[in-house]
Amino acid sequence: MKLKGVYAPIPTVFNDGEIVYEELKNNLAKWGKTMLEGLVVLGSNGEFVLLDEDEKVELTAFVRENYPAEKPVIAGTGCESTRATIRLTNKCAEAGVDAALILTPSYYKGSMTDEALKAFFTDVADASNVPVILYNMPRNTGVNMSAALVSELSEHPNIIGIKDSSGNIVQIAAIIADSSPNFSVFAGSGSFLYASLCLGATGGTLAVANILADKCFQIVDLFNQGRYEEAKMIQFKILEANAAVTSRWGIAGLKAAMDLVGYFGGEVRKPLINLSDQNREEMKKILKKVGV
Repeated sequence: MKLKGVYAPIPTVFNDGEIVYEELKNNLAKWGKTMLEGLVVLGSNGEFVLLDEDEKVELTAFVRENYPAEKPVIAGTGCESTRATIRLTNKCAEAGVDAALILTPSYYKGSMTDEALKAFFTDVADASNVPVILYNMPRNTGVNMSAALVSELSEHPNIIGIKDSSGNIVQIAAIIADSSPNFSVFAGSGSFLYASLCLGATGGTLAVANILADKCFQIVDLFNQGRYEEAKMIQFKILEANAAVTSRWGIAGLKAAMDLVGYFGGEVRKPLINLSDQNREEMKKILKKVGV
């Protein structure tokens, strides 16, 4: 599997705290008609830390079954222990996913040295029945994977790439410069997709792609055609919407935006709280600016 293009890390849709599969099925049908390369289930936007293991496996199987077979599905299977990560990864592999996105353990963050993280990812990759993608998300975990560590892990035959959500463009450049030629680097946010492509990234896994799938695709497609100014203009155009569904209002903002553009976003799962009516009105104005 070669990581390329744009993936959407899909939200898990809830009503009264329970997953509503019929609404998810409708969302999957709509995403399947966009130019997305594939989907990520159980990512940060999927509220994966708020799901039970049985829910995670059931949800993964449902997404794979109800999304076009020719389009890849990646599952986020990182857990705090190596043992639990391997177990969940292989359960999701049995459910049919194409790769596993593995977040850094973070509760004992002071002990998550390069040595510890190298052992963790190596053990998981050795035991995984699907290719492994590293996931660096220091804003949520408080753990940052160094470029040197990623470069070393890129040599593992079952580690195919990284989603880097750090926003540290210097670090992303170093990872691309020093990693194996077969290793793919994905931007972890729509805010720095174009900049990452300029450095050699092959695409991105972007929250904003849930609502602006084809605009995100256009950035990558135009860039690959050498139409850099056009790609850059679209990058500028999506910046405010991207911030609204990530750093500004988070998952609650993303779900509200989905409701406003014709998907089912629904509620967040507690202890998260839904977007206020006032902020929802502001979200409408932001989406109108970007043409949706």
